[in-house]
Amino acid sequence: MSRKVLIVDDSATVRQQVRLALSAAGFDVLEALDGIDGLEKIATCSGLRLVVCDVNMPRMGGLEMLEQCRLRDHAVPVLMLTTEGQPALVQKAKQAGAKGWIVKPFKTEMLVAAVNKLTAP
Repeated sequence: MSRKVLIVDDSATVRQQVRLALSAAGFDVLEALDGIDGLEKIATCSGLRLVVCDVNMPRMGGLEMLEQCRLRDHAVPVLMLTTEGQPALVQKAKQAGAKGWIVKPFKTEMLVAAVNKLTAP
């Protein structure tokens, strides 16, 4: 079974940290630079199990990307990984379809546990 995860974040450092954590846990990790890049990869990548997405990015942010995923019937679950923690923003993301919310800086164990849970068969 595929263990393919897409990281959508404009920070190369964050993408590297997430990639290292998830690769060590056995995931095949793809990367996107922002919401537009993320949507393109979601649409073209077969076997994608989960998207880990930032909120604040240039060109297209995470919440807009999430809304576009739902409009396009992309059923892949999305886990938000962001410095933002305001309850109203978390609620908005959940209403748009986010399956979880982790605040940066993140604990590797917490991220891996959340990704394992959301990609479980």
